[in-house]
Amino acid sequence: MEKLKTAFHFGADAVYLAGKKYGLRAYSDNFTPDEMAEGIKIAHSLGKKVYVTLNVFAKNSDFEGLDSYLAFLEECEADGVLISDLGVFAYAKSRCKLPMHVSTQANTTNAFAVKAWRDMGASRVVLARELSLGDIKDIHAACPEVELECFVHGAMCISYSGRCLLSNYLTHRDGNRGECVQACRWKWTVREISREDNLPVEEDERGTYVFNSKDLNLLPYLPRLIQAGVCSFKIEGRMKSPFYVATAVNAYRRALDSISRGEFTAERVKTLMSELDKASHRQYTTGFCFDEEQSRQYYEDSKAVEEYKFVAVVKGYEKGVVTVEQRNRFCDGDVLEVLSPSAEGSFVVKNITDQEGSGVTVANRVQQTLSFPCPYPLSAGDILRRKN
Repeated sequence: MEKLKTAFHFGADAVYLAGKKYGLRAYSDNFTPDEMAEGIKIAHSLGKKVYVTLNVFAKNSDFEGLDSYLAFLEECEADGVLISDLGVFAYAKSRCKLPMHVSTQANTTNAFAVKAWRDMGASRVVLARELSLGDIKDIHAACPEVELECFVHGAMCISYSGRCLLSNYLTHRDGNRGECVQACRWKWTVREISREDNLPVEEDERGTYVFNSKDLNLLPYLPRLIQAGVCSFKIEGRMKSPFYVATAVNAYRRALDSISRGEFTAERVKTLMSELDKASHRQYTTGFCFDEEQSRQYYEDSKAVEEYKFVAVVKGYEKGVVTVEQRNRFCDGDVLEVLSPSAEGSFVVKNITDQEGSGVTVANRVQQTLSFPCPYPLSAGDILRRKN
């Protein structure tokens, strides 16, 4: 719920989320029925949308209770359901009137597949990540009546559109049913069995990177994606932190607004790209968007880097004093930077007080309410961050 509110606060037009069943993020917190109803109500009050994932690859037992779940989503007025499995799609289409979106897990890579989904009742297709810009343009030209959505930012998977068996093989947690342990992010060595020395196979002196993808980042190319026919840009973020959601959504919102105003200059792109560097990420790649050869593997490490730390979320602002909820350690005298849809800048934090008015020099109690002077008129939901 916090990430839903954060996404909307920083400019998302819609969010996608899962309930406790049927989604591909089983180890995310996900939403109870009451929370989902509340989240959809919040979205609609803001003129926003909520798409619910039913994108698990289903077994027979998964259809038990699906009727009542679909009825619940209709009652809540969800704006659409995201489905991968052909059987689930046909079943849902015959039992409800919810808008049907095809998940990226369905591996849609050509215009004939998009037309087939259209004929079955899909209003939108989230394309596979493995398409080039030219592929997307050709699909739109062949089937302009279907909305096309594509991922523009976030983690990439080693397997075709996420269809991976690695987690299931190693831990019996099936990534195709939402239980992935992200084993591809572990550190690996690979051995070739016929070698007499039995040494690890290495791509270079630092190791082997066959599983270790860079992160997708297509922000500089949004105008070209728009021209190709993409109507919805998707940020991968359900297992990310609220700080990641805020940073990525804020950058892409500003990018799209700049495009609409004719202000998407090289300097603007540089500024927004530096913003994206401040959240946790691996080295960036444009993925499969362009035909030219490029490395999509991250050669430095399997872990992400984070230039800035999320230290507080704003709860209120009055007469030059901001009230925050602490999230990570910061101290009197630290330089804090503002992350807000309406303000930019940094300031030195001084004169921190707690709810009793006592002075605080080191803010190290998680979720403690604190106040201090701030030169920017911030709003509830804005974020303060500190450079690592």
